Amino acid sequence: MLATMLQVRNLGKRYGTEPVFSQVDLDVSPGEFIAIVGESGVGKSTLLNCLAGLDTVSEGTVRVLDTPITQLDDQAQALFRRQHLGFVFQAFHVLPHLDVAQNVALPLMLLGQPDPARVLAALNAVGLSGLGARLPQQLSGGQLQRVAIARALIHRPALILADEPTGNLDPETADRIMTALVAQTRAHGAACVMVTHSHSAAQRADRILRLTRTGLKDDRLQDGL
Repeated sequence: MLATMLQVRNLGKRYGTEPVFSQVDLDVSPGEFIAIVGESGVGKSTLLNCLAGLDTVSEGTVRVLDTPITQLDDQAQALFRRQHLGFVFQAFHVLPHLDVAQNVALPLMLLGQPDPARVLAALNAVGLSGLGARLPQQLSGGQLQRVAIARALIHRPALILADEPTGNLDPETADRIMTALVAQTRAHGAACVMVTHSHSAAQRADRILRLTRTGLKDDRLQDGL
């Protein structure tokens, strides 16, 4: 097994001459769950996008499974994401013309690995049992968030990137979702990097790091999020 699932070195992002963040270094081991906190606007979501190859970086490198994804072309990055990454988006990005089960099954279908039993288990894990035939427009915001999480986990990715995964959920459901994320990370030796404003969600992580303009620093939550 690899000693490091995710390795980030001197990562920086600018828009024009305006820096978003710089000098980001991070190592995440298989089975490790990392929470990243920070003020609004500091670039937490942008950082996740850079880790996934969904946004370009201004400097530095990102390696996942020892693959330098910042050096891959767009097509190679897309294929790598499809196989090895699971991304929980704040905006859900569910497909409105597919029902819940089809949305969750999509990563498996793209990989040519359909597995209806796994889809049912994933829906049950996030509290959506019995809702597989519903269309997205028939769901609440919290339910859509759970669809997005089940879809991100369904293909058992090596690296899970979660952007405010409990942001639209009540406390009980949020705790259930965090349990599912932690369990997935532990059971399959994945790594998870989550950005959040939630104190309770961050406390479930193995390490809590604060993103600033000049890198990631240890955070003990002494001053809240």
